[in-house]
Amino acid sequence: MNTNEKYKLADLVVAHALKNGAKEVFVEIYDNRSNNIEIRDQKIDSLKESNRSGLSISLYVDNRYSSHSTNRMKEAELYKFVEEAINATRYLAEDEFRSLPDPELYYQGGGQDLKIFDSGMDSVDAKTKIDLATNALNEAYQKDDRILSVSSYYFDSISNSVMVASNGFKGESGNTNTGIYVTVSMKTETGRPNDYWVESSLFFDKLKTSGIGTKALERTSRKINPKKIASGKYSVIVENRVAANLLSPLYDSMTGSSIYQKQSFLIGKQGLPVASEVFTAIDDPHIPSAPGSRLFDNEGLKAVKRPIIEKGVLKDYYIDTYYGKKLGMKPTSGSSSNVVFETGTRNLDELIAFMKNGVLITGFIGGNCNGSTGDFSYGIEGFYIENGQIVYPVNEMNITGNMTQFWFNLKEMGSDIREDDSIRIPSLRFEGVQLSGI
Repeated sequence: MNTNEKYKLADLVVAHALKNGAKEVFVEIYDNRSNNIEIRDQKIDSLKESNRSGLSISLYVDNRYSSHSTNRMKEAELYKFVEEAINATRYLAEDEFRSLPDPELYYQGGGQDLKIFDSGMDSVDAKTKIDLATNALNEAYQKDDRILSVSSYYFDSISNSVMVASNGFKGESGNTNTGIYVTVSMKTETGRPNDYWVESSLFFDKLKTSGIGTKALERTSRKINPKKIASGKYSVIVENRVAANLLSPLYDSMTGSSIYQKQSFLIGKQGLPVASEVFTAIDDPHIPSAPGSRLFDNEGLKAVKRPIIEKGVLKDYYIDTYYGKKLGMKPTSGSSSNVVFETGTRNLDELIAFMKNGVLITGFIGGNCNGSTGDFSYGIEGFYIENGQIVYPVNEMNITGNMTQFWFNLKEMGSDIREDDSIRIPSLRFEGVQLSGI
């Protein structure tokens, strides 16, 4: 189904819903194609191809709201589906805050080409994909006698959709993504270390395909013979690849649902410092060829570049229409696009060389954060640093603290953001972080 056909069908469904008693309607028609290939120890373990298409509809009926989806796309079947969904909605409790967004907040069209769709990705044959995964695996396979297993994965996806709202919004979007990652596990006298490396891109011809297996093996080998260190407060560097793990509690506490449900330690903090002055992050939806780029969000709200935290001060929340009404706040968007951090001048190696002694965190293992209080505890693994050199790997340790104080210990942003991530965060250097070990 091409874009025009999707729009035509969406318009028919919207009109039918209004005719049958819905006050407002939002319809999305989508299709998605994806491929996943897994190779384990030079044998193809799985080949998966998925082709999905369907329609989702949000209904606002007599101050009641419901959402439904179907993959039956014939008009007659859709009409019956809509009628049944409207009747079912009438049995739900009323909710005065449910409505479509203010039309003035919608994306109005005419936006720039964000260059996030590779029209040639669908023509790449299966053998090419298998060969890429195989070559990545062979970079590590049998390169060390201690290797227990090596697995490589190739993935890609192609998505298209149109959205139509009964109060005037129409928008179409499409995006692609592809990548390769390799995992390596080893058997040693002190345990079974494992690690991985991944490369991804929105465009097949820009995907980095070499060095992935080599990097995964290197990272795994460095974990052999880990030690524990004494509990205490340490200087800490968090590698860019895993730094986003620490951001999840911050992001969750900025959402309208968390604020309304009193599950946010950032309630009432807008305009106040919540981190050190080196912390600046903006939400930028208009970066060409970036994974999170978009012209509008899943409600149709126009995507706008805006600061989230500026020099440590909380500037804005992530508020959708529903929770905006409940909280009496203007909707911004209920989700992030590209979160871009202001960077420093030193990369990871230079940050390590600067550190007299401390810990480089390269992975998080379990743990949790209390959204209401900000108290957190996460298992970590990484390396002990002494006089600017990595001395030995460490594991079976926890990082603990409270998010309301933790980010004030941030002393330096690295320069090493990963541009293939929607969260463009560099490595981070903290001082006075509580680690629990021996």
